[in-house]
Amino acid sequence: MADSICRSLRDGALEGELAPTLTIKDSLASPFGFHVFSHILLQLSSHVMAQKSQSLGIVIVALSRSPSSYSALLKMKGVDVAASNKWIHILDCYTDPLGWKDKNRKSRNVTDPSHQISLATSSYKTVKDMEKLFSVITELGRGLVGENKARFCVAIDSLSELLRHASLQSVAGLLSNLRSHDQISSIFGLLHSDLHEERAAAVLEYMSSMVASVDPYHHSADGQRGYLEYSASEQNFTKGKFNVRFKRRNGRVRLTYEEFKVEPGGISFSSVSSVDGTAIAGLLPKIINRFHEKKDPQEIFLWLN
Repeated sequence: MADSICRSLRDGALEGELAPTLTIKDSLASPFGFHVFSHILLQLSSHVMAQKSQSLGIVIVALSRSPSSYSALLKMKGVDVAASNKWIHILDCYTDPLGWKDKNRKSRNVTDPSHQISLATSSYKTVKDMEKLFSVITELGRGLVGENKARFCVAIDSLSELLRHASLQSVAGLLSNLRSHDQISSIFGLLHSDLHEERAAAVLEYMSSMVASVDPYHHSADGQRGYLEYSASEQNFTKGKFNVRFKRRNGRVRLTYEEFKVEPGGISFSSVSSVDGTAIAGLLPKIINRFHEKKDPQEIFLWLN
């Protein structure tokens, strides 16, 4: 459930435990993952501003959206962008992820566009280097909250973009390092699941304490709604199912779902009266049980090779 996810990310990590981690999944059939990502980002922002969150700041790793789009999003929701520099920082991996444009800009003496954004923004031009990316993220977070035990949240707007530039093992290693960092309260990221092999999605799901997917509606032969893929003529591009898997501390898994609707003002969620058990069972990847048997992340990496 959307509210439960936001509360979990807001409350953050217990002492000695890994930071709560959310993977948001979407697909071409229901491409609304960024709406969910934005909704959660705005909810967490309001908690941070009201000092009702474990995290005192947010680092946004922007790979699929420009820093200016986040500035516009916050302004649209009434956030004082100028004042937000104290608690939010954007790591711009979107403008020039590989450093190619930077060389051209210098030769033409053109100003880096990230310097013109009202939000606090830093450029990052070596997206392939996950170890350096981890160092930069944590450094920016400490710049927001200080060197003490204060915590910050990390939002990655596209895990899929990271997987374009780096290996699955490297991206999984980045998430593992972020989850175990003692100043990170929570992490959430977006994955376009149909762009990747099943094992890539399964590894990232295994490393997440929560997995949320936006799925389209389907009208089956008997008239009942379900989750399966359907023809283009039947698609409803404003509504769908929001499925969530919570992994509890004792290892048990809880599955829930609700309906979502995309409107001009954003995405909204509503509860449903009944659960289709067959559809819910289909949410878990066939391979996920194999990962649950492996407690050590190194075993997962060995299995991948």
